[in-house]
Amino acid sequence: MTAVLSGFAVIFLVIAAGYLLGRTGVLGADGQQVITRLVFYLATPALLIDVVSRADPAQLFSAGLGVAAGSAVLVGAAYALAARTVWRRPWPETTVGALSASYLNGGNLGIPIAVFVLGDAALVAPVMLFQIIVYAPVALTVLDVTTTGRAGAAGQVARSILANPIVWGGLIGLALSLAGTTAPGPLGEAVTLVGGAAVPGALVAFGLSLAGARVLQRGVSPRRDVALAAVGKALLQPAVAYLLARFGFGLTGGELSAVVVVAALPTAQNVFVYASRYGRGEVLARDTGLVTTVAAVPIIAGIAAVLG
Repeated sequence: MTAVLSGFAVIFLVIAAGYLLGRTGVLGADGQQVITRLVFYLATPALLIDVVSRADPAQLFSAGLGVAAGSAVLVGAAYALAARTVWRRPWPETTVGALSASYLNGGNLGIPIAVFVLGDAALVAPVMLFQIIVYAPVALTVLDVTTTGRAGAAGQVARSILANPIVWGGLIGLALSLAGTTAPGPLGEAVTLVGGAAVPGALVAFGLSLAGARVLQRGVSPRRDVALAAVGKALLQPAVAYLLARFGFGLTGGELSAVVVVAALPTAQNVFVYASRYGRGEVLARDTGLVTTVAAVPIIAGIAAVLG
């Protein structure tokens, strides 16, 4: 329990720092957008190269990858089905909501939780691989083609994927991991240094977004969408992960506990970064991120206590 609280305390402190910067206005009116672009185009790709390249390929392609992929796709699809068929939400908002319900915080919160609670940072590597190599590119492509009005054009989809720096970061990291190496010498040190800005940058940008804003404000926040996404992320995804891991992959003991704890991680701040990048669903991503981060504290502590 102490380890869980310690990991979350770090996150909340950095978000609070971003909030104070926003309240004081020292970064100007465009501060949030500048940091968001820095995280999206430079820091996050560097972090992915660094983390994925250092991961053992055997662990990257373990049962944890199947659980991560299956739980994310099932929960995300369930959200999208409800948003499109019941509430008739546009595709960009539906995509952001689906990510909010299923794209977990594997980096800035997953790594410390994996270290302090599970004892091994590499346990979050499979889910990061899936999110980086598959989930984010697909979602960002949908966002790109639906916000530009050129949905359905195969060439546009291909260009969207090739122009996405996050895709390249993940692919380069995976290639280095499979080759059994990392970025060499000063280049590797530079990648590690720049990648270190991704986590605090995303958290600071998230804190900046809270300055002057009221979370779940009536008439501003899409409360029903936030509630659906939060329930999907905080409760449904770890439940689905448990069922897949226990009965689909036959995991027990520490392996079972690890994949369920990872699935219970809150919505990643990167979802807000993606929403801000395309200017759609930002309030939905922000509010869901905050709600699920608060809810994750007792949920992860409970899972760790019950499953061991």
